[in-house]
Amino acid sequence: MSKTKNINNVVEIDVDDHEERLERVGAIDVAKASGTVCVRLPHRSAPGRRVTKVWEVPATTNAIADLADELFDMGIERVVLESTSDYWRAFFYLLEARGLVVWLVNARDVKNVPGRPKTDKLDSIWLCKPNERGMLRPSFVPPREIRELRDYTRLRTDLVRERTRYKQRVEKLLEDALVKISSVASDIFGVSGRAMLAALIKGERDPEVLAELAKRRMRKKIPELREALTCRFDDHHAELLGLLLRQVDALNVEIDLLTGRIEELITKLPGAVPPDPETGEIGGPDAPLGVIERLDEITGIGRPAAQAIIAEIGLEMAQFPTPGHLVSWAKVTPRTVQSGSKSRGAKTGKGNPYLKGVLGEAAASVTGTDTFLGARYRRLVKRTGKLKALVAIERSIPVIVWHLLTDPNARYVDLGADFYERRIDTSRKTRDLIRQLEALGHQVTLNPAA
Repeated sequence: MSKTKNINNVVEIDVDDHEERLERVGAIDVAKASGTVCVRLPHRSAPGRRVTKVWEVPATTNAIADLADELFDMGIERVVLESTSDYWRAFFYLLEARGLVVWLVNARDVKNVPGRPKTDKLDSIWLCKPNERGMLRPSFVPPREIRELRDYTRLRTDLVRERTRYKQRVEKLLEDALVKISSVASDIFGVSGRAMLAALIKGERDPEVLAELAKRRMRKKIPELREALTCRFDDHHAELLGLLLRQVDALNVEIDLLTGRIEELITKLPGAVPPDPETGEIGGPDAPLGVIERLDEITGIGRPAAQAIIAEIGLEMAQFPTPGHLVSWAKVTPRTVQSGSKSRGAKTGKGNPYLKGVLGEAAASVTGTDTFLGARYRRLVKRTGKLKALVAIERSIPVIVWHLLTDPNARYVDLGADFYERRIDTSRKTRDLIRQLEALGHQVTLNPAA
């Protein structure tokens, strides 16, 4: 722990001088087909001296399992892996299952000292030395059940994006056939749009007949639909359109299956669905709301977004002591770069792409709402611009999520779009306005309203 005091512009830092020093440590420089292992141990006969051993291990299950047994027998206190692509997973999972303390570290944080030769052997030795002295920070790796849930939510996100690509191809094909239905209907894949597309595939070309397939509110747009469906749609367009729609329908089925499986996995997570305090029954009518339902109450967050957030950050907030730690890990808070007398802002960073995608969609969806987050966006956009205001909203959402996950009894309550207006000091605002009018040459007399 360190404490900072600023007295007369002199900064005093009280630093704990205790340096962590592990006696038995290991490190693995991971590659696709193998891993270079380095261990540092005390010398058996010479006190104060260290012994370094380096050897190569194939990246196969049996070889890594044997390595785990060997490191466990050596009494290794901590093993460090560099997060190289997905190749670290096999080493991490098997070493962790053996009972070893395994840290995954960012490759940027353990970059070799410039000027040194670059080999796998030297990299593993260098990785072991900062580990020995406690100079590294572990990356967040969620527990097994959260990792399993994450696989499902990420695959669903990928399939949704793939479905969007096929829908875009459908619209491109229709434009090639001079079908302008997307200019009239907001969703060409709705009930009316799919009925018209199915008729086109079957060979119907009469715009009068096609327009009459409109349902409900779309029937008000029949005249516009007749014009939009006057086209040059031929047989090859029909064949390609049928192929694309079958792909969209198949992806819809897979996405629905994944959503059902995600619901089941979240229900099984400890603490995700609290039991009824009286009967102990999970999911009873009087039971408290589950974590997904509580996150769903946040403006801009729906059930799919809540599921994705849980899959990325988990339910336990012990790894994020404060909301600031969470937003910093998610890379939704701007950085400050200071050198000398100059200080400037820097980019937020890449962060978790799946989590940032969910937060970005949620932030974009609240900009026009009559809520606190919507009012906050409109208040910030005037002086910071759209992009920075969106990042500010992206930061606000994980702060709310952190508080809800930290306190199982907490519920989201929107502060209202008039939150900032209610906090205005009316007397101060009045003085400011009077001062501005007097500066323009006016004499102001106030008459209280009835």
